[in-house]
Amino acid sequence: MPESFLRLSPADRREALNIAASQTGRPANLLEKDVWVVQALDVLYSSEFGPHLVFKGGTALSKVHRVIDRFSEDVDLTYDIRELAPDETARAMQDLDVIPESRSQQTKLTTLIREERLPEWIRSQIVPLLKGKLSGYADLNFRHESDTVLIEYPPAVARSKYAAPTVRLEFGGRSTGEPASSHEVVCDMAPLLPDLLFPTATPRTMEISRIFWEKATAIHVYCLQGKEKLAERFSRHLHDLACLREKGYTAQAIAAKDVAQTVARHKAMFFRMKAADGSVIDYAAAVSGGLLLIPTMADLDALRKDYQSMIDEGLLRDDAYDFDTLIAQCTSLQDEANRSIAI
Repeated sequence: MPESFLRLSPADRREALNIAASQTGRPANLLEKDVWVVQALDVLYSSEFGPHLVFKGGTALSKVHRVIDRFSEDVDLTYDIRELAPDETARAMQDLDVIPESRSQQTKLTTLIREERLPEWIRSQIVPLLKGKLSGYADLNFRHESDTVLIEYPPAVARSKYAAPTVRLEFGGRSTGEPASSHEVVCDMAPLLPDLLFPTATPRTMEISRIFWEKATAIHVYCLQGKEKLAERFSRHLHDLACLREKGYTAQAIAAKDVAQTVARHKAMFFRMKAADGSVIDYAAAVSGGLLLIPTMADLDALRKDYQSMIDEGLLRDDAYDFDTLIAQCTSLQDEANRSIAI
C-alpha cells in the first residue's frame, strides 16, 4: 500500500519534492503547494457542498482543462447563488445565470450575498469543514477574511518571495458558474512518484468559454481604468488568454455569444465599474465588438515587470512567451474577437 505524501515526515517530503523538482524543472515549493491545493479541493468536492461549487479561473485552466502551463496560486470558486438565496433568485434566472430585473434588486441581492450569506456560510460551514478534514495532516493555520479562506501550511522546502506557503481559496456567491462539468484533477508530481499516494479531486469546473469571457472582461476593465499601481499579479490573465489562443480555444469561446452576453449582463449588474474618466464601463460593448485587451503604455510597463516576476519565481516554464510576444498574441486576439463579434 503506497504511503501518503502528506503523512511523510518533513525530511521525507523534502526529499520527494526535490526529486520531483529535478525531473520537472518546476520549483519544489510550487509542487508542494500544488498538493495542498488538490487536497483542499478534494475536501470541498467530497462534501455536501460539492454539487453546488464551481471551480474556475487560472487554476481551473491549468489543473483541469490543461490549456495553460503556469502555476496558479489562488483557487477561485463560486458557490451557486441559488443555494445562498433561493427565495430571492427564483424569478431572476435568465439563461445561464441570475440577472436581477432592476438596479435596486441587484443592490439588495449583492448586499445580502456579500455582507451576510456568503461570509456566514464560509464561517459556519467551510472553515469548520476544512479544519476538520485537513488538520490531521499538519499544524495548519486557518484564516477567514470576508470571502476568502487562507490555509497556511508548514513548508517542507524553502518558500519563495512570490508564492507563500498558503492555499488561498476565494469564494464568490453571485453567480451560478454555469456552464460547468465535472473533471478529475491530480497532483503535478504524482506521475513521477508512483510509490507515494497523492490526493485527487473531482471538481465541477467552469467551461473554457465562460472562463475566457470572465478574464477578457476583467482585462477590459483594467485597460479602461488605467490601474498602473494594481498591475501586480495581473499579467497572468493576459498570459492565460494568449495560451488559449495559441492552443485553439479562443475561436470557440468567441463564438459562444450566449455565454459572452451572460457574462456581460451579470457583470453589469453585480460588478458595476467606472473607467478612468468616470464613465460607467459598458460590458455589453466589450462583448459586441469593443473589447480592449491592451492597456496604455504606463500600465504596459507595470505589467511587464509583473510578468518578469512570474518568470523569475518559476510560475511559468522556461519556454514561456517573452512579454512582447505575449502582447502581440493578445493584440491579435483582441482584433479577432472584435472582428468576429461585429460580423
